Amino acid sequence: GIGMPQKSYREWSPDQVMLLPRSMRDWLPPGHLVHFVMDVVAELDLSAVERAIQEKDHRGERPWNPRMMVGLLFYGYCIGVCSSRRIERATFEDVGFRILAGDNHPDHSAIAEFRKNHLAALGALFLDILHLCQKAGMVKLGRVALDGTKVKANASKHKAMSYDHMKRRETELRAEIAGMLAEAGTADAAEDELYGRDRRGDELPNDLRRKQDRLRKILAAKRELEAEAKQARETELADRARAQEDPPAPPPAPEIPSHQVRHNAAGVPDDDAQRNFTDPDSRIMKSGKDFVQAYNAQIVVDEAEQVIVATAVSNQPADSRHLAAMIVAVEEGVGARPVQVLADAGYFSAENIKFMDNLGIDALVSVAREKHVLDRPEITTDPTPSAIPAQIGSKAAMRAQLSSVLGAAAYRRRKCIVEPVFGQIKGARGIRQFLLRGVESVRGEWEIICATHNLLKLFRFSARSALAAA
Repeated sequence: GIGMPQKSYREWSPDQVMLLPRSMRDWLPPGHLVHFVMDVVAELDLSAVERAIQEKDHRGERPWNPRMMVGLLFYGYCIGVCSSRRIERATFEDVGFRILAGDNHPDHSAIAEFRKNHLAALGALFLDILHLCQKAGMVKLGRVALDGTKVKANASKHKAMSYDHMKRRETELRAEIAGMLAEAGTADAAEDELYGRDRRGDELPNDLRRKQDRLRKILAAKRELEAEAKQARETELADRARAQEDPPAPPPAPEIPSHQVRHNAAGVPDDDAQRNFTDPDSRIMKSGKDFVQAYNAQIVVDEAEQVIVATAVSNQPADSRHLAAMIVAVEEGVGARPVQVLADAGYFSAENIKFMDNLGIDALVSVAREKHVLDRPEITTDPTPSAIPAQIGSKAAMRAQLSSVLGAAAYRRRKCIVEPVFGQIKGARGIRQFLLRGVESVRGEWEIICATHNLLKLFRFSARSALAAA
């Protein structure tokens, strides 16, 4: 109203010259994630990275400090800033990245090269961070859940071509190239007659060059697909021979599966077998209701604090063949076997159940869609082994176990243990697609993603513990 005193504003002087704090860390509060990442990275064993750097030629520009680079990458993956260009820009615009970089600004090429050159060593840090979680008491291995998710490859499914289409396009392109060469020869002869033979005519027309390049790519992809089909057939025959030995040869140690190209008895690819031109290792997989060019990313999650205790990536769409290798990876990484493993119907097979039974692991693996298992009206009140059929590995035995009161209650925990982890990675952090190409590179990147998930869990666990102790 009239005569009312005017409010004064708080001071704002963006051009004011000011003295900065003595430490850049003072720019963020003490409990910020950046400080935690810096402290953890300071303790990590980076000898493999440093050794690789020191083995290079000492001439030229000095390399960036590897702990700074690891800190930038790990903090970036923690908050979903994964591309090298975004990280470079963040060292100018984001306080957290600026503190981690010590006000340095490595360009995106240096960041990308560091990740590429040291990917195996960076991926191996997954185990180091897992051991920190274990040391903090976050890993119990009483109950774990296994699951997989399809993560998009850095490639379009529209850049894939079937073997049948390759054969047809090869024939078409050869005919088109022959026609264009014949047409060019006729034109050259006419120009020679008109202008003389001294005029150059050896430059390839653009259309012809593009068709020849396309033909070369198709032929290369076709040869690679044929080689994969031949290898798959040889593996198939070797497995059959081993099974027919008397006595049967011991099965090989469980390992992460690889997609086998569909083929006939002669080792020739089926017509619908496909190969992607951008990332040949990736495969078209079903994700929800859609089909995407992707990889199958696997994790085993401990119930206590949702710590990832084993991780893997393959181009095999089906989940069931991953189970044995993932259980072995848990024991190798943590040094112990879980007491109970929960998994959905994609992992059920008699072999998988027998494998876990031989290890003394209580397996609860759905035999159908979960709503058909959990909502069954015939749930028994008898949780004793006598209520469970003796035929280990059969669907009837597993169905009975899941129908018991204790079995149904335990299996309901599966969704609460593993599925939120995928939500935290894909939803909260926005990591829905790999940046790198090729299955080996993608495995390293997935290990970084899982390592930073555990790093975030350790950060929050430490904060809770400090608050409780205060």
